[in-house]
Amino acid sequence: MMILEEKGTQNKTSITQGDVFIEPLYADLHIHTVYSSDSVIQPKTLVDQLVAHSFIKVVAVTDHDSVRGCKATVDLASAYPDILVIPGVEISTQHGDMVILGTYELPPRPWTPEVIVDYAKSIGAVSIVAHPYREYGMGDLARNYKVDAIEVLNGGSTAAANNQARELAKSMGLPGTAGSDAHQLSELFSVYSRVDASLDVDEVLKAIKNGSVSAQAARGSICF
Repeated sequence: MMILEEKGTQNKTSITQGDVFIEPLYADLHIHTVYSSDSVIQPKTLVDQLVAHSFIKVVAVTDHDSVRGCKATVDLASAYPDILVIPGVEISTQHGDMVILGTYELPPRPWTPEVIVDYAKSIGAVSIVAHPYREYGMGDLARNYKVDAIEVLNGGSTAAANNQARELAKSMGLPGTAGSDAHQLSELFSVYSRVDASLDVDEVLKAIKNGSVSAQAARGSICF
């Protein structure tokens, strides 16, 4: 059995895996760019903000029903070895929104929760129920699907809705992720996920599936 031991202070904590020390990653796993019709965040601006941030060095681009912003943002980020952009998408299903992390392509139609889950599993991606107790959320229907995780902390949800999401994840025995759901610059990084993984997309996805992830709110946030 692998034993994880935490050492250090907030944002400077390392993980011991045998004799190897790994610095945890801090990731905003739900962000929209201008490739979502309701967002004003340019890919270059997102990368610049990520480079400048003191400890959040990972983001997921999850535009509404579109993956057009993924490659553009990943390509821009490739110039910086200390940051990581995860390609993804937020899919609108008839039962509520779902996020897929780890895809440059859209899932096949019809976009049902079952199709989203099956598609994610087929390519090694991660399926997440987005903001379950907010508008366009899945709510308790999430219990019917074999998703990989629940978004338990969403920057656009109320504290009550986020608390309900935490209870849902706990009752289902699933990992909980966090994402700002930012559509404008002022919303970026309001919440984030701590992920115990190296700076690699596949390793981050694996850590989320294994539950090596926790949701955190930024200090000083007026929302949380």
